[in-house]
Amino acid sequence: DRLRFIRSCFKLYPWEWLTTDRFGPQVLDTLDNGGGSGTTCWIEPAWKMLLSNKALLAVLWELYPGHPNLLPAYLDGPRELAGPGGAGYVSKPLLGREGAGVDLHGPGSPAVPRDEPCCYQELAPLPDFDGNRVVLGAWVVEDEAAGLGIRESAGPVTDEYARFLPHVIL
Repeated sequence: DRLRFIRSCFKLYPWEWLTTDRFGPQVLDTLDNGGGSGTTCWIEPAWKMLLSNKALLAVLWELYPGHPNLLPAYLDGPRELAGPGGAGYVSKPLLGREGAGVDLHGPGSPAVPRDEPCCYQELAPLPDFDGNRVVLGAWVVEDEAAGLGIRESAGPVTDEYARFLPHVIL
């Protein structure tokens, strides 16, 4: 038998799941991000896993506290966001996807510890438009608008059932 390699592969399966699967080490051993060091070039690069980690929210808040495009976020608990006078908070698993494992805690809620590492971020409820809540995902490249994704959900958390809305910018 001849040994065959998959040279290029596109995947939808999350990297953070793949790295913990039994098959994961074989994938990582063949990883080639374009430098010729491996046998397979994965179209969705492994470094994307770093950007999807919710710990990044807390790091950004620590680096840029009070920035108008950020919400307070912490890794060691909800701090001032919980308890009397607190704004409320959301706890998110660090490697959660599609809203899985996201818990909402309204204003004045006590701190509720979680067993898994997570990010505690200030609650910012989405506005309700006739029973739909909309999230805009914007892409900016070198200070220029490069894309916009619109997702609409019936619940307070954008989850796997959220609809991706078609749109056009003229």
